[in-house]
Parts: sequence; structure tokens; C-alpha cells
Amino acid sequence: MYITDSQALSSFVASISDAKVIVIDTEFMREKTYYAKLCLIQIGVGEVIAAIDPLAISDLGPLWRLLERPEITKVFHAGSQDVEILYREMGMTPAPVFDTQIAATLTGQPAQVGYGQLVRSVLGVELDKGDSFTDWSARPLKQTQIEYALNDVRYLTELYTRLHNQLVEAGRLAWLSQDFERMADPATYDIVPEEQWRRVKRASSLDRKALAVLRSVAAWRELEAQRRDLPKRWVIGDESLIEVARRAPQDSASLSAIRGLGDRAVGRFGSGIIAAVADGLAVPEEERPRLAKRKRGPKAAAQLSDLLGVLVRIRARDHGVAPTLLATRDEIESFAEGERENSPLMVGWRHTLVGAELEALVRGDISLRVSDGEVVVEQH
Repeated sequence: MYITDSQALSSFVASISDAKVIVIDTEFMREKTYYAKLCLIQIGVGEVIAAIDPLAISDLGPLWRLLERPEITKVFHAGSQDVEILYREMGMTPAPVFDTQIAATLTGQPAQVGYGQLVRSVLGVELDKGDSFTDWSARPLKQTQIEYALNDVRYLTELYTRLHNQLVEAGRLAWLSQDFERMADPATYDIVPEEQWRRVKRASSLDRKALAVLRSVAAWRELEAQRRDLPKRWVIGDESLIEVARRAPQDSASLSAIRGLGDRAVGRFGSGIIAAVADGLAVPEEERPRLAKRKRGPKAAAQLSDLLGVLVRIRARDHGVAPTLLATRDEIESFAEGERENSPLMVGWRHTLVGAELEALVRGDISLRVSDGEVVVEQH
């Protein structure tokens, strides 16, 4: 079903209004814009599926009101971007949510398993990916494009049902509550311009004075990209941003000398960049930002990290999940170096599965030894 008018949308929404579970996917374009352009919304309830065209329908209110209802679970696959886009369109996130990619990792699937791979593995269906790189903003859509889009929800209800049942039977469903709550939390998608400097590549190469400039110019870039609805790299790329922070140009001539900033870019954005540089230079020394550089721990901490990693892999194997789902390498290293207060290994299901034992291993209450060619955990 392809819905392109308000009356058909209202009728469809009314037909599925009693649903307890709705599966959702979106198609969007953002290559030439800051904000993603929502081009198609695929909705499914059981075997009833529809592709809704937001470019043809001016009022999507009936759909938004349906997705706002808290008694309906909204199911996505790798849905963070979908939720982010819907949050901007709706003004709130569609909560509660369930993500089949996240859930699949607790049933033995690889971390970040793709939708097509999961459908093939769980349902034995091979999806046609012929329209993967289509321009979803172009109209009219071909029937093959619509079918491709519908396939993204056609099998999602069955995936959800099977994964949900597996997790319930294994007693693992509650493990995902924090992940899903974070996914549905509007704060997850709120952008703080003043914090974007932390994401700029090679920021760690700058001193504190240059970091203050970087913070100011990166915040200006974020706001300018939002205002013009342009990709950030079209305003100023990360490499040029680092050089601006390092050189702190205070006039157009100095700015033009920076690689990647031609006369056109300087003419369009120069005054804003120079003003942001001045704001950064004006930051008092004691208020300049600092990037916490991770100190290389003592040799004992590195050895302990390796030992803890072995225990993580053992428990991941025992529970049939990917080791990185239990703990990433950085999390293990931080744990070994004693940074545990805010560690995800100290709370929730990760603490139950492996965190408590990692603590015990550090204390010496348990140890690892080789038995019959395998590493096993030995209680003291």
C-alpha cells in the first residue's frame, strides 16, 4: 500500500489504531542538508504494511498522534536515525521503542547485524537490495522502490516476535530496558553546539588556547549549518577547522591562506569565522577547555586489562553474545586502571553477567586457570 493523500492516511491510521506493536522504518536524504529530509515512512502491523509519502501529504498529524501513544511499542531495526528524524518531525520521540538490531545481539547474532543479514539468518529470506542507493526525494517513485521500502517492514513484525520471545524465554528482555530508554530519550538527540568541538578530528593535537578557539568556531559552524541547512563540512571541514584553531586568523587575508578555505568560502563565511575566532581568543586562560588525555597506565594495569578481557570473552561465549556487547576494549582498560564509578560494567545486566566477576578477579577472589586446554574460572 502506497499512501499519498490525507484521506488514505486517516483511513490507514484508523485501521491500525488498536495495535499494540507497530514496526517502523524511514527513508531519508541528508547528503546535501544539515537536517535529514524525510522522504518515506514505512509502517507495519502484522501483515498490514504501508509506505506513507510525507512529501505528498501536508498534514501527518494522524500518524504522529498514533506514534505518540505510550501503550504502543514502536519497533525499529538500527533505529537511532529513524527516531532522531521522527523526533524532529513530531516534536517528541515515538516511545516506547524496541530495536531488533540491539535485541539480536542478545540472541547470539553479531554486533550491529544488518537487517538483511538478520532476515536471512532468522527467517531464511533473501532480500533484494537493488534500490539501496536510490534517491528517495525524487518523484514519482517506481514500484520497485516502493517494494524495496516495504520489505524493510514486511519482515520486521516476525523478527520482533521471534526475538522478543527468545529474550523472554532466556530471561534477558529486561537487560535491554536501559538501551531502549536511552534510544527514546529526546536528550539523546539534542545537539549542544558548544560541545561539538570534542568531535572534531585531531582536536587532541591542540593546546588549550587553540582549543578555546576550536570550541568557539565549532559552535559557530554548528549553528551556521543549522541556519542554512547545510552539511557542516560545506561550511568548513574538520581539517580546515583545526588549522583555524591553530592559527587563529583575525582577518580575511589570514583566513584565505588556510588550505581548504577558498575565496568563495571566505566571502560567504569569513566574517562569522573571524568573529568566532575573536570570541575564542577572548576566553580567560583559566576558562579554556581541556581535553582529558588518557594516561598510559602502569604495566600492571595493561596486564590486568588483558586478563579481564579473557574473562569477558569467556562469559560472552557462555551467554552466546558478542564480547563487545559485554564490554568494549576501552571499557575494559578503564576498569583495569581503576576508573569504575561510571563504568557500564558496574550497573544493570552487564554487572550481573560479568562486572561482578571482574571485580572479584581484581580483588583476587577468583582466578583463571587452564584445564583440559581451556581457560576456566576458579573460585577461591
